[in-house]
Amino acid sequence: MALVVPPPNDKKRVKVYELRHNDWFDRGTGFCTGRVVGDGSKIYVESEDQPERTLLETRITKDDGYQKQQDTLIVWTESTGTDMALSFQEAEGCAAIWDFVSHVQQNLMAMAGPDDALSDDAMDSFANPLALPRPELSNLDDIASLMRTVIATPQGRDSLSKLVISEDYIRKLVPIVTMAEDLESLDDLHYLCNIMKMLVLLNDTQIIEHVVTDDVVMGVVGALEYDPDFPTHKANHRRYLRDRSKFKEVVPIQDLAIKKKIHSTWRLLYLKDVVLARILDDPTFSVLNSLIFFNQVDIVSHLQGNTAFLEELFGIIDDPNAPHARKKDAVCFIQTCCAIAKNIQAPGRQTLYANFIQNGLLRVINFALLNGDSSIRVAGTDILVAMIDHDASMVRAYIFRSIQDSKRPLTDTLIELLLIENDLGVKAQAADAIKVLLEPQQPPPPPNAETMARNSNNAEFLSKMRNNAAPANPQIDSFIQNFYDNSASKLFRPLKDLEKRKPIVNLTFQEVSLFQHLIEILMFLIRYHLFRSKIFIFQEGLPARIAQLLACQHKHLQLTALKFFRTCIGLQDDSYIQQMTKNFLFEPILNIVYTTMPRDNLLNSVCLELFEFVKRENVKPVIVHVVENYREKLEEISYVDTFQSLILHYDQMQGYNAEADTTLFSQDQDGNPHRTSVNGNQRWQGVKEMDAAEEAYFNTSDDEDELANKKAATKRPSMSNGVSQAARSLVDYPDDEEESLDGYVGVMDRMPIERMNAQAADENAKSRIPVPSTPPLERLSEKRRREEDDEEDELGKLSTTKRRSSSVSSVSSGVSIGSNSSNVLRRKKGFMSSGKESTAGSNDKIKISLAGRTSADGEGKRDEGG
Repeated sequence: MALVVPPPNDKKRVKVYELRHNDWFDRGTGFCTGRVVGDGSKIYVESEDQPERTLLETRITKDDGYQKQQDTLIVWTESTGTDMALSFQEAEGCAAIWDFVSHVQQNLMAMAGPDDALSDDAMDSFANPLALPRPELSNLDDIASLMRTVIATPQGRDSLSKLVISEDYIRKLVPIVTMAEDLESLDDLHYLCNIMKMLVLLNDTQIIEHVVTDDVVMGVVGALEYDPDFPTHKANHRRYLRDRSKFKEVVPIQDLAIKKKIHSTWRLLYLKDVVLARILDDPTFSVLNSLIFFNQVDIVSHLQGNTAFLEELFGIIDDPNAPHARKKDAVCFIQTCCAIAKNIQAPGRQTLYANFIQNGLLRVINFALLNGDSSIRVAGTDILVAMIDHDASMVRAYIFRSIQDSKRPLTDTLIELLLIENDLGVKAQAADAIKVLLEPQQPPPPPNAETMARNSNNAEFLSKMRNNAAPANPQIDSFIQNFYDNSASKLFRPLKDLEKRKPIVNLTFQEVSLFQHLIEILMFLIRYHLFRSKIFIFQEGLPARIAQLLACQHKHLQLTALKFFRTCIGLQDDSYIQQMTKNFLFEPILNIVYTTMPRDNLLNSVCLELFEFVKRENVKPVIVHVVENYREKLEEISYVDTFQSLILHYDQMQGYNAEADTTLFSQDQDGNPHRTSVNGNQRWQGVKEMDAAEEAYFNTSDDEDELANKKAATKRPSMSNGVSQAARSLVDYPDDEEESLDGYVGVMDRMPIERMNAQAADENAKSRIPVPSTPPLERLSEKRRREEDDEEDELGKLSTTKRRSSSVSSVSSGVSIGSNSSNVLRRKKGFMSSGKESTAGSNDKIKISLAGRTSADGEGKRDEGG
C-alpha cells in the first residue's frame, strides 16, 4: 500500500555534507526533491553540474532521527551510522523538505503495528510524564536535583530536551539570574550555574541555538559566571559580549539573517573556547563545531556572491580619501574571511579566492606588506600565506605577469619586508612565503645524485634521471631565473656585507633572526636549484661569509651555519667541497670542537656528526685537507675516536714511508722483514692492509688443495711440482706444498737466481721424468713467448698465473725495479712472487726461466738473465 504523501513540487538548491573523521565533507551542490517510490519515500539530490549524477539517495524511515537546525539545515543519521546534513540555500526549501520528512514519518508511525506504534521511550514517558517545578528562586534546589536524576538515562535526556524546548524553560530562568544577583544570593546563583551547564550539555542543537540568541545569551552566560567550583571568583563574560567594539561593520551588510549568523557564530566560538572549555564533552564539542562550520559556510557563500559588497570592500584600499582606520579594518576583515576559508571545502575556498583576486586581493597584500602599521603588515602576511597554502601557482602567475609588465614583483616586496621588519613572526612568515614561491613543481633530485653517477661509472645516470623527471613549467623556470638575476643579490646582501664586519660581535636579535632565515633560504635553494644556486653562491662567496657566523656568540645561529655546511657536504658535490677546502672553512668548525670539548652539548655534537659523516662516507678530499692542515689539532682531540679514524684513513690512503728497497719484502739487520713504500709513496686507492686474521687466512691451505696435493704425491713420490726432493732442502715448503708468501720469498731473496736455475735444471736431468703438458704450463710458456716478443712488463702477467700445484720443474723470476718505485703482490694461496734488484740497471726486464724446457734452452735463458 503506497503512502499518500504530498512531495515538494519543485527542486530545492542544497549542499550535501557527510561527517568524516569529525569533519564535514562537502559532497557537492545539487537540487533536492522528495519522491514516493513504491511503498516508501526517498530524498534525492541531483548534481547541479552533472544532472545525471546522484549526490544523495536516502530512504526515509521512522527512526532515523531527523533534526532541523536553524532555518536551512536538516541533519540525520543513516542506517549505516553515517551522519548526513542538507544545507539549503533558502529557508523555504528547507521547510518544504522538512514537512515532507515529518509527514512521511507520521504515516510510518500510523501504519506500524500496535507494538511498534509507541516505542519503549514513549511508553515510559506516557506512564511517567516528566514535569519540572516552576522556575522560581525557592524551587532552584528541586529543579537541579530533578535534572540531575533525569539526565542519568538517554530516555530521560531526550524527554528533558523536548520539555525545555516546548515550554521555553530557559527563557523563564533568565530573569531569576538578575533577581538572585540583586539579592546577592550566592547559593541560588550556584544552582542556576549547574542548571545551565546541564541544559547545554544535553547536546541538543535547538537548545544551543536558543542559548546564543540575543534575548537569552546574556542571562545564560551571566549564570555561568558563578561557577560553584570557584566560589570566590566571578567571571566577566557579559562584559566581553556586550562590547560592541568587537564587531566592526566595514561595509554595511544588508541581509539581516547573515548579520544574525555572524553574531551567533561569534558567541558560539566564545562559548566553546572560553565559557565551556573546562566542562565540554565530545558530543557537545562536535555539535558546537558543526553549528560554527555551517554558519561560516553560509556567511562566506553570501559574501562572495555579493558583487556590490566586494567592490565596495576592495575599493576602500584604492580610495586615497579613505581614512587609515577604515583601510585597516578592511584588511582585517579580509584576513578574517581568509581564516574562515581554511575550514571550508576546497571548491568553496577556490571560489572565494577567485572572487577576491578578481576584485584586487593582491593589491591589498602589497598595500599591507609595505604599510607602516605593524598590525596591518601582520594581517597582510597572513592573507598571503593563506593564499600560498591554497594555491601557490596562482600567486606565481600574478608575479610573472607583473614581471612581464615591468612592474615590481611581489617577491621584491617580500624580500624588503624580510630585511626591514622588526617583528620576528612577520620575518618568519615572509621567509616561508619566499621559499614556497621559489619551490619548483617537480621534487628535488637526490642530494648525492652526481656522486652516485660518478661512483657507478655510469655517465648516463644524470641524463636518464633528468629525462624521467616531469617536464619543467616554462613560466616557473622563467620566474626562478628572474629571481636569480634581479632579486637574489638584494636578498643576500646582508650576508655579503659581513665581509666588511670583522669580528662578528654585538649582533641584535633582529640581525640574528635575519641571518638565520637567510641561511635557511640558501639551504632550500641548494636542495631545489642545484645548478643556479651553485653559480650564485660561488659568485657571491657566501660560504666564507657564513663561516664568519661560526664565531658569533649566539648558539642557535652557529647551529644554523653548521647546518649549511653539513648540507653542502651531504651533497658530496666536488664544487662545494673544493670551495670549503680552498677557503679553509673547516678551521672554524674544528675550533668549535676544540673549544667545546669534552662537553656533550648540541653544538659539539653537530660538529662531531659532520666529521663522522666524512669518515663514514670516506669523503677523501675533506680527509686529506683536514689531516694535512690540522693534524696536530686532530691528535689532541682524543675523547672520541672520530678524528683518530680520519688520521688512520689518511695514512692508509698515503701508504707507509719505509726505507725504499728493490724487493717487496727485505731483511733488515735483525732479520725481520719490513714493508717498502707502495707505488713510490703515491696514493694507491683500493688496497687495504691485512690484519693478523687475514694474514692467517692467507697463510693456511684449503681442504681441496690438501686433497689435490695428496693425490699428486701418490702419483709422483719423488717429485713436487717438477722439483726433486733435493730441492726441498733449499726451499722449505709447507706440508700441503703451497707457497707461503713470507717463507718462500724470504728464501728466494737469499739465493741467487742463477744458482736456483742451475740446480733446478740439474735435478730435472737426474730425475729424467718428462714434464707433463698441463694447462697451467702452457699458459706460462705462452706468457714467456709474449714477454720475449713484445718486451712487456711481466709483473702484471705474473699476477694472473695459477698456483704452483702442477708439475712444473722450476720457476724463477728476476725483477728489475727502479730506485724510485716499488710494487706489492698479494695472493690468497699458492701465489709465487719474488723480487730482487738487478745490477744491470733500471732498464732490465723481468725474466722467467722454465726448467721444464730443453737443456740448451735453459742455458740460453740463464745467459740472458746473467
